[in-house]
Amino acid sequence: MPDKLNKALKDKAQKIKLVLTDNDGVLTDTGVYYSDEGEIFKRFSIRDGMGVERLRNELGIETGIITGEISGSIRKRAEKLKIKNLFLGAKEKHLLLTEIQERNNIKLENIAYIGDDVNDIQLMKLIGLTASPADGMPEIRNLVDYVCQQKGGHGAFREFAELIIALNSNTKD
Repeated sequence: MPDKLNKALKDKAQKIKLVLTDNDGVLTDTGVYYSDEGEIFKRFSIRDGMGVERLRNELGIETGIITGEISGSIRKRAEKLKIKNLFLGAKEKHLLLTEIQERNNIKLENIAYIGDDVNDIQLMKLIGLTASPADGMPEIRNLVDYVCQQKGGHGAFREFAELIIALNSNTKD
């Protein structure tokens, strides 16, 4: 990573107090299993869950999920990971930013977000630090501060979390 890019990322990462994520395509691999009764289950990465814990334990950074979906599996995953900032059925995610700021007593520059699709663009343009999984849509990969090497549902959130941890732990400029 070029020094100039590393410095810009470090400056942004050191301001982060909350990391938000989309669900489908970031915490999951975009797959969903259906039966005649409807949605059965989605696949989540255990490594991403460790990323949530490491952000909290290493830096005191909380996390949140913003998704357009309303799904019991997302609710259960957030509960297991002790995620308090859970927003389901959010079709216009950027409209939640004021509530998120007030709830967490933070500024827009204190928010990081990892998303993968066009419904994340408006939110991403307003906040401090952004990322995309390796398999995010081209419009997203071209917009964000960091493109993960990992795909959605396969450790992309963990990679973003580790980047934030590393950029906050490294004291060299």
